[in-house]
Amino acid sequence: MNYKNVLIIGAGPVGMTAALALHHHGVKATIIEAEKEGRERAGSRAIYIHRETLKLLESISPGLGFQLAEIGIVWPVKKTFYRGDEVYKRVYEPPKPNTLPAFSSLHQHEIEKALFKACQKAGVEFIWDEPVTNLTTSDKGVEVVTSKRIWHTEYLLAADGSRSSVRQALGIEFEGPRTSDTFIVVDVKEDEANPPPIERIFHYHHPLVGGRNVMYVPFAGGWRIDLQLFAEDDKDYYASEAGVKDWLPKVMDPKYAEDITWISSYTFYQAVASNYTDEHKRVILAGEAAHLFAPFGARGLNSGVPDAIIGVNGIAKALQAETREDARKAVEVAANERLAAGRWNRECSNLALEHIQGTSEEIHLKREMSAFLAPHIPALGKWLDEGPFGPKTGHPQLSTKY
Repeated sequence: MNYKNVLIIGAGPVGMTAALALHHHGVKATIIEAEKEGRERAGSRAIYIHRETLKLLESISPGLGFQLAEIGIVWPVKKTFYRGDEVYKRVYEPPKPNTLPAFSSLHQHEIEKALFKACQKAGVEFIWDEPVTNLTTSDKGVEVVTSKRIWHTEYLLAADGSRSSVRQALGIEFEGPRTSDTFIVVDVKEDEANPPPIERIFHYHHPLVGGRNVMYVPFAGGWRIDLQLFAEDDKDYYASEAGVKDWLPKVMDPKYAEDITWISSYTFYQAVASNYTDEHKRVILAGEAAHLFAPFGARGLNSGVPDAIIGVNGIAKALQAETREDARKAVEVAANERLAAGRWNRECSNLALEHIQGTSEEIHLKREMSAFLAPHIPALGKWLDEGPFGPKTGHPQLSTKY
């Protein structure tokens, strides 16, 4: 019989975080991944790790938070413009020695490499190229059917992404809307010989691209550029290589049009699973298996990491519980905390999207007045800068920020 105390489904950053958290609790971790070892996923994806997330990773794998801070970058300046005029600027203080910075910006591939090395050091077992085809739970445990065999486990943490086979097998639905606006997301490679100033810049109504919103964010080795389209725009053209080479030189140095590494278009889901656990309290959902948010505010991976750690804390308590009822309660408490977090983050993400879209008359007028008065009232410029990222505080009932 293929038996493990705990199984993790999905070898992305959330799944590997869960494995390190299990190791921290003294529980051997096994990860089952649908894709082959060494697979490379296109695009920068998650590129921003909050200090709170670095602290969480440091707490389960000493040195990991500092390593991710070292290989990423902290942009020293961020600016916001409104119709071409600067309305806000913040200069970050350099991080103090032996302290974690406010954030680290780096390609998700680099995040995953660091997590994988930490997992190897911890002795985490990886099972590659074995997609889950079915799953059932009972009061006695979980049976996992893959393409190659049947596994049995007491508890399972599902971190198998937005199309989660585990979530679907459990019949748990996503709840929440899909936005109508389309965003084009482009990665470009940094010109290491002649890089521009490292600045995160957001433009409301960029005058050189017809008044569309534009953001560009530096990360270690490159830049991500987001362009928000109008409803009437030809999405296919703007997302094509020819289209990007047309509009990108209007917002960045034209040389970057020759160093495009990834182009994608998105209409964002704002969805949260109706429940983060099954009826028998044997499974916990984490990361994109549990929620999907627009990227503004970086609430995806930065909530996926606490999903994994809090979920594992609940599973570890369940393994040590003296009664089945205490075990069920431990999983339920962990799952419900992260469900509350998911709903909170969805609401914050909805507020961020409402702000960045500016479709309501109230928000539109607030933005216009704030831009006009920002030179005289700096707090209004700060509001314009922070609005596209939603509230910065976490739900008061959470033990983590996001």
